[in-house]
Amino acid sequence: MTFLIKSESGALIIDGKAVAAGVLEGVATEVAALGLKPGLAVVLVGEDPASQVYVKSKGRAAETCGFHSVQHTLPRETTQADLIALVQTLNADPAIHGILVQLPLPPQIDSQLVLETISPAKDVDGFHPVNAGLLAIGDRKRALVPCTPAGSLILLQTAAKELGISIAGLDAVVVGRSNIVGKPMAQLLLAESATVTIAHSRTRDLAGVIARADIVVAAVGIPEMIKGAWIKPGAIVIDVGINRVAGEGLTAQGQPKTRLVGDVEFAAAAARAAAITPVPGGVGPMTIAMLMSNTLSAARRKA
Repeated sequence: MTFLIKSESGALIIDGKAVAAGVLEGVATEVAALGLKPGLAVVLVGEDPASQVYVKSKGRAAETCGFHSVQHTLPRETTQADLIALVQTLNADPAIHGILVQLPLPPQIDSQLVLETISPAKDVDGFHPVNAGLLAIGDRKRALVPCTPAGSLILLQTAAKELGISIAGLDAVVVGRSNIVGKPMAQLLLAESATVTIAHSRTRDLAGVIARADIVVAAVGIPEMIKGAWIKPGAIVIDVGINRVAGEGLTAQGQPKTRLVGDVEFAAAAARAAAITPVPGGVGPMTIAMLMSNTLSAARRKA
């Protein structure tokens, strides 16, 4: 299977859909051989359209992998106490190996408290402080790693292998300092022996910091904030951002068209980079694939 496609600019475009399909195929094969049906429970509170799309995608992937898949859809008015009670019930259910509470949650609910209620052994999103701590001390055998950075690392490794280079010793810049992507991504890169800098929207001379980087992971959530001219020639660029911006023209219903862009100015960056992920079709598919991989890991450890 081809995971990288050469663009007209010369950069290799990293095909996240193809890499994710390979991960899902591997998970399904292992599930069939394991003799145990991993159980994944997804909890959705409210009717956020984007969350509904994500949850449906996760459900389809779980079925493809041969999982026992359960979805709990709760009204937006659900109280924090009721949501925590559901999570505790799922914690105690032996048929459920992974629990995912879809974010964002309504304002009456303390998201962090809910996430900390999930058993660390079933925290397939990797957000629990116990899993964050295990990753921080380098114990990936026991940690469940957040899905987006875990998938980003696989895309990076795929590109490095194709280019015939080692990640060890390279200068890596992670733009973004969130607990969900930026910080765990930095920990994963450190484990690969890269020299890591965490930058963000307030970093002084961000352009200069990025210009020295052999690896750029963009996870700042600002459309095309990172300009193509900042990218070091020959660098690998992993764009985690997914932002909806105004497009050209109107839809058939007369609404203004929109389009998806990443945190990196793609065309200009592709003219300088050795390899780059597209948006969409890059990191996004890997997030769901790694959720399935984490659920399998949780089930295997329980077994």
